[in-house]
Amino acid sequence: MSNLQIWLAIVGGVVLVVLVAYNTWAARQNLPKQAEPLLTSEELDALSGTNNLPDSTSASDSDSAMGFPDISHELPQPDQRGQLDPLIDVIASMELDTPVSGEAALAALPPVRRVGNKLFIVEGLNADTGEWQNLQAGFFYSAFQAGIQVANRQGPLNDIEFSEFIVKAQTFADTFGVTPELPDMTEAVAHARELDQFAASHDAQLSFTIASRKAAWSPGYVQQQAARIGFVPGVIPGRMVIAASSAGSPPVLVLSFDARAAMAEDPNQSALRSISISLDVPQVAPAEQGFSRLCEAAQALAQAMDGQITDDNGHTLSDASIQIIDNDLKSLYQALAGRDLAAGSLQARRLFS
Repeated sequence: MSNLQIWLAIVGGVVLVVLVAYNTWAARQNLPKQAEPLLTSEELDALSGTNNLPDSTSASDSDSAMGFPDISHELPQPDQRGQLDPLIDVIASMELDTPVSGEAALAALPPVRRVGNKLFIVEGLNADTGEWQNLQAGFFYSAFQAGIQVANRQGPLNDIEFSEFIVKAQTFADTFGVTPELPDMTEAVAHARELDQFAASHDAQLSFTIASRKAAWSPGYVQQQAARIGFVPGVIPGRMVIAASSAGSPPVLVLSFDARAAMAEDPNQSALRSISISLDVPQVAPAEQGFSRLCEAAQALAQAMDGQITDDNGHTLSDASIQIIDNDLKSLYQALAGRDLAAGSLQARRLFS
């Protein structure tokens, strides 16, 4: 073999090694970022939700730094108090001659407790406490009131729905031989339309997108980074939440990513290139500082994950645009409170649902 052939063989070998090394490097670069194998006790607690049990006494340092409360769940706790309100409900009243048991009242409810996309609700006046409450076995009631919400995000109560409500209320009243005091349809429907128009012009659901600048992310990597700033798993795959400071309230923030990636057979091989963090403004009380925490969470994750913050349309969010949103939200909060529908209140949460 000549010297030329030897050199060519050597050069060819070097080129082959370089190609193999480059391909290996490129393959690793294209793999989605993975969660670190070792987690702190706080991260393990946050991912499992155990750090937020009632007997917990501390939160992670990162939670405290960002001002997030030490709570984990997004499922509202059952509230047995009455919720019907003339502000957002049409109500039919029923006076009773003698108290009726909760068992009898529950048995008299219609099999379908929905009218259109709105719930048919019956409450009882507790004969002992004198307070309205959801019907429960083991209590006696001296009066009933049936109601239906006049508007929600699906639209206002219409004539057909009102008529169906009246039929259900009358049927319930007939069970106990009483005559209900029924609302006027014209007034009820007009009120529904007016309230729906107000709600439509004072609704706000904000969402920031964090898009990957370079490497994609695995679901585990996203969950680990989110857990470090206080997010905990939601009940839906691909969803994490920052819960409100009061039990039973909707979450303050919701982080979402592709549910299919979260449920993949091997999530580590799933590649995510964007996630979203959202705030349902009317559902969250101003005291929770939802927008400030939305901005802080988005900035923290973008920095940690080498991402870019944009709005739903892919436009980069500037400090000026964030300030405009903040000012608009302050006006929105004032308008809702002026209508006795303060953000985060039970009435607002029902209306904007």
